[in-house]
Amino acid sequence: MALIVAAGQGSRVGGHVPKQYRTIAGKPVLVHAHDALASHNSVNAIFVVVAKGQKDAAQAMLGADVQLVTGADSRQGSVYAGLEAIAAAGGADIVLVHDAARPFLPLSVIDRLLDALTEKHGAIPVLPVSDTLVRGASDIMADTVDRAQLHRVQTPQAFRFGAILDAHRAWNGAREATDDAQILRAHGHDVMLVQGDERLGKLTYEQDFARAEAMLAPAWITRVGMGYDVHRLAEGEPLWLGGVLVPHDRGLAGHSDADVALHAIVDALLGALGDGDIGSHFPPSDPQWRGVSSDRFLAHARDRVAARRGRIDHVDLTIICEAPKIGPHRDAMRRRIADILAVPLDRVSVKATTTERLGFAGRREGIAAQAVATLSLPALS
Repeated sequence: MALIVAAGQGSRVGGHVPKQYRTIAGKPVLVHAHDALASHNSVNAIFVVVAKGQKDAAQAMLGADVQLVTGADSRQGSVYAGLEAIAAAGGADIVLVHDAARPFLPLSVIDRLLDALTEKHGAIPVLPVSDTLVRGASDIMADTVDRAQLHRVQTPQAFRFGAILDAHRAWNGAREATDDAQILRAHGHDVMLVQGDERLGKLTYEQDFARAEAMLAPAWITRVGMGYDVHRLAEGEPLWLGGVLVPHDRGLAGHSDADVALHAIVDALLGALGDGDIGSHFPPSDPQWRGVSSDRFLAHARDRVAARRGRIDHVDLTIICEAPKIGPHRDAMRRRIADILAVPLDRVSVKATTTERLGFAGRREGIAAQAVATLSLPALS
């Protein structure tokens, strides 16, 4: 059984939304905490304590299976309300009491807590104090504090349910308690210390949220691919370049619409992915691709990047020909390519050059294109 305390107002973090309902990496903090607990095999039910008036919002986030309890004005009162709700529902053997403001819970911490309960009625995760500690009066340093026996306390805290419920009932608001281990100790029980985890840091101030966002951001690697294509010019064919129909006395001949510009970009994207080339995805021997528009090939390459959770950072295209002039159509090509790739226009570059009348392009026998694509991919993809 698990009990999440989510009834605070989160005033120190600022803003109008309590911190447990703010999003990190697109998901509310409370949902992060809930999902971490729910993923452990030993947690068979979760109760969540929320502030008055917040049940509907919390239920919508967490789903119908979560039991919601209205909390009190203090943390101790909210935990007590949650424990009594669990007791009314039939009780439990063990309960994990966790703060919603500590959303990133490694399952190994739960394992250590549950193992410790074979010896004691309570266990808490702690971290050593690594900084030097001093006392001070006003702005003047006084004595250094011995940190050898000091620890930073985290949640979840694990308890034998009957013991922690009895302790809360006996506490009866004697004084403010910042955690439940204090209450259990005051009732005469020892509390085991187990190794905590730095990822369990509490979200208290705005900078804590910035660090959490950075922690969850994927590590990206940059991948670069190059593509090159050539098609011959032929009478009676339309000239498609960069997804744009360009007026010309001849067009490009090929199995599809022979758009060398888009073909080069497709190969660049597939090359950056290490995912073959345009011929392996769209074999020229397959009649279904005869005369097809090359924007379908480019959309396929775009979707292959998306399937790897990647991002197209930039595409640089160079068209090599003596004629037609590319300049008048450059902007239209950029817009069309950006539209197919679903990227901002400034991520697409289109250039043109000649070969100074050398080679097949210089003799106006065909048109070539080369492209370089830059992608960002998750490092673990």
